[in-house]
This record gives sequence, C-alpha cells and structure tokens, in this order.
Amino acid sequence: MILLSPRQFLPAVLLLAFVPIPDLTAADAKDSAAADPAEGHSSHGEVFNEGPRQAAYLMDGLGTTTFDVTSSSDEAKAFVRQGVAQLHGFWYFESERSFRQAAMLDPDCAIAYWGMAMSNRKSEARAKGFIKEAMDRKDKTSRRERLYIEAFHEYSEAKSESTEDKTKRSEKYVSKLDDLVIEFPADLEAKAFLCEFLWSARRDGNKQASYLAVDAMIQDILDREPLHSVHHYRIHLWDTKKSELALESAARCGLAAPSIAHMWHMPGHIYSRLKRYHDAVYQQEASARVDHAHMMKDQVLPDQIHNFAHNNEWCIRNMVHIGRVGDAIDLAQNMIQMPRHPKYNDIDKSGSYKYGRERLMDVLRIFELHAEFVRLCETPYLEKSGDKNEDLKRDRYLAAALVATGQLDKAMEIRLQLQTNLDTKKAERTAAGDKAAQTAQKEKKNDKDVEKARKAAEATLLGDVKGHEKAIDEIDGRIAANSGKIDEALALFKKSTGVPVEEQVAIMIKAGKVDDAIKKIADHVQTNKNETRPLAAQVETLWAANKKPEAKKAFEELRNQSSEIDLRTPAFSRLTPIAKELGWEENWTTSRQFPADIGARPPLDALGPLRWQPVAAAEWSLADVQNQQRSLTEFRGKPVVAVFYLGAGCLHCAQQLQKFAPKAEAFKAAGFEIVAISTDAQPVLGDAYKDLKEGFPFPLVSDAELNVFKSYRCYDDFEKQPLHGTFVIDADGLIRWQDISYEPFMDPDFVLKEAKRLLQQDQS
Repeated sequence: MILLSPRQFLPAVLLLAFVPIPDLTAADAKDSAAADPAEGHSSHGEVFNEGPRQAAYLMDGLGTTTFDVTSSSDEAKAFVRQGVAQLHGFWYFESERSFRQAAMLDPDCAIAYWGMAMSNRKSEARAKGFIKEAMDRKDKTSRRERLYIEAFHEYSEAKSESTEDKTKRSEKYVSKLDDLVIEFPADLEAKAFLCEFLWSARRDGNKQASYLAVDAMIQDILDREPLHSVHHYRIHLWDTKKSELALESAARCGLAAPSIAHMWHMPGHIYSRLKRYHDAVYQQEASARVDHAHMMKDQVLPDQIHNFAHNNEWCIRNMVHIGRVGDAIDLAQNMIQMPRHPKYNDIDKSGSYKYGRERLMDVLRIFELHAEFVRLCETPYLEKSGDKNEDLKRDRYLAAALVATGQLDKAMEIRLQLQTNLDTKKAERTAAGDKAAQTAQKEKKNDKDVEKARKAAEATLLGDVKGHEKAIDEIDGRIAANSGKIDEALALFKKSTGVPVEEQVAIMIKAGKVDDAIKKIADHVQTNKNETRPLAAQVETLWAANKKPEAKKAFEELRNQSSEIDLRTPAFSRLTPIAKELGWEENWTTSRQFPADIGARPPLDALGPLRWQPVAAAEWSLADVQNQQRSLTEFRGKPVVAVFYLGAGCLHCAQQLQKFAPKAEAFKAAGFEIVAISTDAQPVLGDAYKDLKEGFPFPLVSDAELNVFKSYRCYDDFEKQPLHGTFVIDADGLIRWQDISYEPFMDPDFVLKEAKRLLQQDQS
C-alpha cells in the first residue's frame, strides 16, 4: 500500500498485509501456500497483497459507534468499532487498515474479516476473499455477528452479471439486513447499514420504494444518537431528490465525525444544489483540509483517498462561484503539483492531475486572466498532456488568450495547426465511412444498410471533427473581434459554442446590440443564480447601456454575495469606478451574514492546511559494497531516486535494478542521483551484480536490520516483512513521488519524466 510520505503512489494501495493465523485449515494452507510467495507478496494469498500494509492506530473524531464484538482482545474490539465508524464515512482505505489491525491482534475475530470485505464492496474479488476468512471463523462469534457475516457472504457470492441478477442480489441482502434489525433492534449500526444500502442499491437497478421510509429509519437512529454518522446517509438519500430535507444533517454531518474528510464533503452537495455556494465552499474546504492533514501526518497520498480529487475540484468550482479566484487557482495548481501515477492519477484518470488542469484552465478563462494562461502553458502546469481532448481544449483556450494579449501571430500558428488536424480528421472520417460501406457491399447489404454502415463509421470520428471546427470558429471569432468585425465575431461565437457568455455580452455592447446583450446576461444570471461572475458582467452591461438604476440593483445583489470576492481580478476590479460613482467605498465588498441553519463550524485552520505539501524523507546512514558509510545527507542539494529492493535473491528486484541501471546516465544528465537500498547484509551486497563485468552504475547500500525500510514505510507491519519501494527525493530532502507495493516499480522512464515535471514546476 502506500503509507509513505507524500508523493508515495497508489500502487501501494495494492498491498494488503495480513496477520498471523495459527489455525489455518488444510484447505486454507493449500490455498495460501504459495508456501514460498514472491518477495513482498503476502503469505495468505493474492487478495492480501493489496490494501494498507502498515499498522493502524486509534483515532479521535470518528463519531459515536456502538458495535459489540466477540474477541479476546479489548484493543481489537476498539479497532473494529473504529473500522465501522470509518465505513460509515466511506473512508475505506482506513477502515480496511483498522479491521486488519483488529485481525492482527485477534486472528480469530471473524467480524474483522467481514469489515475488510465491507471495505472492498466495490472490489468483488477482494471482498470474496475476505468474507471467506470471516465465514471460516463465524462459529467462534455471536449470532448477531454471524448474521452480518452470512448476509454479506450471500451477497458477495450471488450472481451479478446482469441487472436482474444485481437486483435479486440486492433484494436478498436487504431482506437479510431486515432480519438482523428485527432480531437486534438496539443495533443502530445494522439499521444504519440498511439505510445506506437502500440508497446505494439504486446503482444496481433497485428502485427506491420510499424515501420517507428510509428517512424515518434514519430519524429513529438520530433520536437515540443525535450525532450519529447516519447524517451522511440522509444527505445521500435526499441529495438529488429534495435537497432541502437534508439541511439539518448538512449542518451536523461534519461535526458527527470531524476526522473523516468525506463527512465534511457531503454537506457541500446539499448547499451546492441549493445554490448556497459560500456554505458549500466551507464544507468542501473543510474536507480538503482534513484530508491534507491526514495525508501529511500519515504519509498517505491524495488519490488513495475516496473522493479526494472530486471534492477538491468541486471546491474550486464553488470558489469560482463566490469569486474567490486566487484560492481557486492556488488549489488547482496544488492538485497538479501532486504526484502522478500510471495506475491512479494520470491524465487518463479522474484524479488530481486531470481535475487540477481542467479547473485551472477554466478559472483562468472565466476570469480573463489571459496573460497568466499564456505563461502557464510554458510550464509543467499547462504543458501539453498527451490527451487529445484536453490538448484541444488547451490549444483553443491558449489561442484565445494569445489574441487577447495581442499575440496574433502565435494565435494564428495554433489556428493553422488545428486546421491541418481538422483536414486530416475529415479525411480519416471519409476513409472510415468508405471502408465500412465497401465491407457492407461485399456482404450484399442493401443500399439503406450500406449507407447506415457508412454513417456509423463516420460517427466514431465526428466528435473529433466537430471539436476542431468549434475551436477554429472561436479563434476566428476572436481575431475578427480584435479587428473590429463585431458582427462576424458574434456569428462565429454562436457557431463555436463555449465562449463565456460574459465575453459575448461585452462584444454585443460594442456592436450596439444593447437590448440583446441585456437580455442575454439577464438569462445567464438567472440560470446561474448567486454566482458572482455573471452578476459582475450584468453590472457592467447595464452600466454601459446607461441603465444606472438597474445597474445599481444588480450591483447590490452582487454585494450581497461579495464577502470573499477577489478584487484583484479584472472582472471585479473594473467595477471599482462604478462603485465610487454609486457612493460606495473602493473596497465595495460586504461581510456575510451567516444563516441560522448552518450549525457550529470550527475554524478552518484548525482542521488542516489548504494546500497539500510533501513531507521530509527520513535521514539514513548505511554501508555500501566497499563498507563505506553513505547517507541521505550527502545528496542534500540535489535530487535523488531511492530504490528499496529485497535482496539479490529477489528475481523481480533484480529485474528492476536491471531496468534502472541503463537509465542511470539519463537520470544523472537530468540532475538526479540513484541509490539502491537492500535488505542484504553488507558482505553480500555485491551479489546483486557479481556476474556483470562492470559494477552497478549507482551505489548499493545495506539495510539488513530494516530500520530504513520501516522509516520509509516499505514494511508490512502485519506480516513483518519488507516491501518494495521507489522514491523521488528533492534537493531539500522532501519526498516528491513514491511507490510502495508488493511488486517493484518497473518503469524508470516514467519515474524520470515525473521527477522532472515535479521539480520543474517548482520553478514555474
């Protein structure tokens, strides 16, 4: 897993450690007896390779959870209760860790394995592996716990290939939970899990029979425990149905479990639906801060955490709505600064990197920060990503920014390249259609079906063609507007779609289309209620149209939403002269009156930092092949890649070193040193390359006592064995990227590219 310092990567998320199990059955022993599993792999089988492999600890701020547990260990019972609380907050990575800790303390604690299965409900293979372990131990537990275990076992084993299968499976599971609640009416957690499943099972095709019935069950729990985490489930229940019915829970959800970031995030759904964007931002910023604090304390990387990237990008969108431009840009850049990983957070994944770039481009465009957009396109923040759709969006926005900053020649270069791409894509579309038609003709299809085949083939490339056409239309429109051809510009903008309404309206005013401009911006304000950017544009439009009373009224509405507006932004700073003429201060923003229904809110700074930051790498001093002491300190001032490998006898480790060795010069040319840290004792370090004519191109050092492995979290606390790890440590000794896993990271080219990106953006 990846419990390493910030920049560790999610491949670690695939590492699940296990616990000593003295009483394995013969079948179990056979199943798990990869008697000699590969280095870093679990001795209990593949399912245990993944997930957290570092120890859990008891946390504060998880809410009140009552969950009786059969166990010889009071500490194990506490970790089970903690795991249940984390399940209620969808904190699955940490809930699995808590249940694993419980199983380590008491290998016979059946419900701990049920908890591991529940933490992996969306990973059917892993869930099945865990619930099997629970079933093997169910006779050692209480009837109540057996009902939990058997219910989920039947659910995980049921067919799920079709929608009908999933529906039947879900209905059976609901019935089992019903039976549990009926027999044990004092078990609030069982009722809470039933409420959660009745909502979430809609994804499997189950119909929500009655929202009010589920809400009544939720209220029954809250009548007995007012700050139960079931507030979270009420928010999900009413989120898209009738958001206002979850307002009370929105006010209490974060307070119910303040250490779980998702419990702060979900109220943001309700406030966003109700267009209460200031309240939404508080919740989502609270969520981001709690996540950042946890990641930096426990050395967990961003995209290991459920909903992290989604929360932060939504927070940025809501910051845009309230005019908090500087912080929106800062948070978007922070998302881009986070380490990428080919499996979890790259441009083709909906993770921090992709979301950060999307939001950064949007914020700069919406607020007309054209010069900054141009500048950032020359940096790792907005360099071309390699994703065709995103790069098209980037080129379109960049060309617009270049026109706005008077760099018409550079804008034309992009326009001509897009035209070349468009011509190519049109030719490809025609060729695809012709080929499909020819195939259909050979198959003796009638004319109608031949044409149908042609259109179907052409449709696969239609999106690319239309995307390029719209981009070119916008660029041409902006060039036309820049040349004073206003009517032509407006016609092209209409064709292109996607040009910010605020900019369109400004051009309409220039064209003398005053009435049309007033109507268009009024419609835009109505559609985007309580958003500051449309309101600011409406003030400008009405003022330019000499409708000063109407402009004042719009301005007063803007001031009602203005408590966090960034007045440095052109869209807002342009209003300062208007404010003065209306008799207001240069700082025309007003303080916000907080609604009475938001409940108690802790100061945001008390929850954690707004920005995620990498943590310091642990210092070390170890002997190399020549028995000379080497240390991290000697690399201070220059970045270093540290590879943790499991000795010369590890085949996969040898393969990893052999992949990195030929790249040593490329790393050095980029300013990076490489050092490999081994579990081998110092006298046998050289065995790793004893058959080579030349020595290894980077130092090998011995950590036979595993102290450094442990300090870098390349260690399975449950099975007491080292794990593979690869780290990028910058010149200041901060861990900028990492991978900890049951298998070594085998792509040195990715490591080098990512390391260069991370360090180069520091200079941007």
